[in-house]
Amino acid sequence: MRRLSTVILMLAASVAMAAGPNAPERDVQASNLSDQRAIDLINEMEELYRGEASVARLTMSIETPQYSRTLRMEAKSMGVENSLIRILEPRKDRGIATLKLDKEMWNYFPKINKVIKVPPSMMMGSWMGSDFTNDDLVQQTTLTQAYRLALNETAAQYRVILHPKEQTITVWGKIDYVIDKDTMIPVEQNFYDDDGTMIRRLEFKQPKQFDGVLLPSVLEMTPLNKQGHKTVITYESLLFDTSDVSPDDFTLRNLQSRF
Repeated sequence: MRRLSTVILMLAASVAMAAGPNAPERDVQASNLSDQRAIDLINEMEELYRGEASVARLTMSIETPQYSRTLRMEAKSMGVENSLIRILEPRKDRGIATLKLDKEMWNYFPKINKVIKVPPSMMMGSWMGSDFTNDDLVQQTTLTQAYRLALNETAAQYRVILHPKEQTITVWGKIDYVIDKDTMIPVEQNFYDDDGTMIRRLEFKQPKQFDGVLLPSVLEMTPLNKQGHKTVITYESLLFDTSDVSPDDFTLRNLQSRF
């Protein structure tokens, strides 16, 4: 069964407790509670579009000053380890596919009948000429494991600030993740370089019900350092825990299947 666990927000210590010799310890506890809240929130956001198994139909529109193109795709996932994205249209790109198995990724190009493994060094590269990276599409990076998290709150929003850990391989110096409190769905992600300059913004728009779950149906990525560039992903349908997904979908043999 599809499970969207409610984020458990821990309560702070009672305000009736007076400051005393143990105040520094309470400060540490409060910090730990805030850190855990940030982890719970980000884990919740990363699970929004996944069930134990899911299948989606979506379009991706790429806009640049020189050209624009639209791809229709089918995406399948099983857990967090396996995913398969296959292009359905336009006809000249039909069958191009991306397979992720745990931390490994391959692209298949039917015109040349060739499978190409994507090395870790290329995970931050563009996927199909879009403003989304390979890592964005297959979500290889687990944010709560790769980043240090800090939580800020307003009356309407949670804002989680993510800084990469020393061992994390990434081009981002910081990610700013904004979540709406009322709907518990993401609003935007802002990506910064090491100098603190915002490089791109991912906006989540047009919430809709998919298989009984409220989710943003439009994801709009705008690179702020490339004028006139934008990529918009629109979910046409999304089903969770469907029998249309099986382990056989996530194999190199199936990656190369023609249809």
